[in-house]
Amino acid sequence: MSEWYKYKLGQVADISTGFAFNGDEYEFNGELRVVRGENVTVGNLRWDSEKYWNKSTNGLEQYFLIENDIVIGMDGSKVGQNRAKIKKQELPFILAQRVARVRAKGDFDQKFLWYHIFSYNFKDYVEAIHTGTSIPHISQKQIADFEIFAPSQKIEQTCIASILSSLDDKIDLLHRQNATLEKMAETLFRQWFVEEAKEEWVNKPLSSIANFLNGLACQKFPPKNDLEKLPVLKIKELSSGISENYDWATTDVKPEYIVKNGDVIFAWSASLMVKIWDGQDCILNQHLFKVTSNDYPKWFYYLWCKHHLGEFINKAASHATTMGHIKRGDLDEASVLVPSEAELKEMTLTLQPILDKLISNNNQICTLEALRDTLLPKLMGGEVRVEM
Repeated sequence: MSEWYKYKLGQVADISTGFAFNGDEYEFNGELRVVRGENVTVGNLRWDSEKYWNKSTNGLEQYFLIENDIVIGMDGSKVGQNRAKIKKQELPFILAQRVARVRAKGDFDQKFLWYHIFSYNFKDYVEAIHTGTSIPHISQKQIADFEIFAPSQKIEQTCIASILSSLDDKIDLLHRQNATLEKMAETLFRQWFVEEAKEEWVNKPLSSIANFLNGLACQKFPPKNDLEKLPVLKIKELSSGISENYDWATTDVKPEYIVKNGDVIFAWSASLMVKIWDGQDCILNQHLFKVTSNDYPKWFYYLWCKHHLGEFINKAASHATTMGHIKRGDLDEASVLVPSEAELKEMTLTLQPILDKLISNNNQICTLEALRDTLLPKLMGGEVRVEM
């Protein structure tokens, strides 16, 4: 086994920043996506706001990204947390300003560096040194000054990274399976209820087929001790998952306000979304609905909520408020087609197993992420060594 030493990131990696594109020249469709600061989130890239560069790239070759490049958002409230690794299937990309790219030098393993950037050590380092008050930001030099602890031999770095990446590969596979399952469910739903809908099916309001439980103002329910508390599920956690910066609330609330893996959650304010919760137990915050039903299967009310989501987003934008949201009346106006009991049972035989598999995958993801997060600091700190 090799000796371990401390290095500054700038010693072992090339660190650069993106090109200062003219934002007015971005387009909403194309082939070359631009990785901007808002696209880099906690461990992944997000594409709810896509921009493309369709003009000449002559002289911009140095800003193209390749597989396993590490990108770091340099501004924003989650600076230090917003970092991602580029995946081959997502390419091609080109990098915009205020996003840093980290690429290992020849004698260092790129994936090993990723797990240092992905660690809490990097987040804690950035939180301690970032500048700016209203909008925190870090510089290229500050990223380069981040210290890592590493074995001198690249082969040991690669062995360590391979253990962690094998877990991440399984997690990524499960996420991709879930994306396929979601598309399958939505395709079947559209076929049945849009393309082949029957005239005799009963038309009902969305509000009549499910219960929409609004969350609590959780700041009114502070935890009494460390044993009787759960994280608070807010819109940002629904979007990007529970992080170490969540708020806590007491478990001494009615059981229906506790969200569990597999529950259908509907964010009705700000960033409207409908999602099957895929994280740990938590407390439902205000501006979120927990959607349940005693009369209809989960797939039925979940997919009807998703079916109307675009309509709800448009209505929220039309309401004259600072933070767009829908109203209870919008649920009443959203129309649902209800087939006969026999037909619904037949459909459930096809669709419910798809949702069950999705939820089972989510449980596996949570288990694998917990294992990875336990192993990561031990392996990256040299506490646990690996055989080469």
